[in-house]
Amino acid sequence: MDGVTRLRVKIFADGADFDGILKMYANPLIKGFTTNPSLMRKAEVTDYEAYARKVIAAVPDRPISFEVFADDLDGMIRQARVIASWGDNVNVKIPVMNTRREFTGRAIETLSKEGVAVNVTAVFTLEQVRRVTERLAPQTAAIVSVFAGRIADTGRDPVPHMAECVKILQDRPRAELIWASPRELFNIFQADAIGCQIITVTNDVIAKLSLVDKDLDAYSLETVEMFYRDATGAGFTIDVGEPALLRGVA
Repeated sequence: MDGVTRLRVKIFADGADFDGILKMYANPLIKGFTTNPSLMRKAEVTDYEAYARKVIAAVPDRPISFEVFADDLDGMIRQARVIASWGDNVNVKIPVMNTRREFTGRAIETLSKEGVAVNVTAVFTLEQVRRVTERLAPQTAAIVSVFAGRIADTGRDPVPHMAECVKILQDRPRAELIWASPRELFNIFQADAIGCQIITVTNDVIAKLSLVDKDLDAYSLETVEMFYRDATGAGFTIDVGEPALLRGVA
């Protein structure tokens, strides 16, 4: 685990299961939390505000992001102001565009100038990062979430892409870049190597942190033991017939 403690990138837990959030809150390696409407729906949340306030009460001293779900810019601004009022540690997630492909720059700029800590989400392209950066108030903390994992799903290497995002955001020193939607634990180390400030990680990937620096010979043996245990436990058999020597084969 020494490799984990040397990391500069902050690990944020990504999810909406309340018990899972409490478990991650007990882990000092977790520096913040993110969620979104899709995760909340999957967790069967029915009262958005009540759930958010419950989480904020349970996690009062680490940043946590909640997203607007209005699809027009004025509606986003109104919802964002309400969400921001729920707690000093709240970041308000604003999608980079609405469902009509309209850039949400006006909403981002308005809120950032008002001192609302926005988390601009669903960002993919470098041009989007540039446009968002231009709209962020230099004096206000902000987050830009670039979905590196989904970029990788398209067959593109996210590392140089994210490294360029780091450079673009240098114009706003109070803005932090999130490596969003990682697919494997190694992405944490990739994000750290390029100077990305935050990475959002699901609980199943966070559970793999105990494997960091694990002896590979020991891991190999454990894997062989697992295959053997599962094969024998399932009662698998193979009819191999007569041994080869008994059939006259040298």
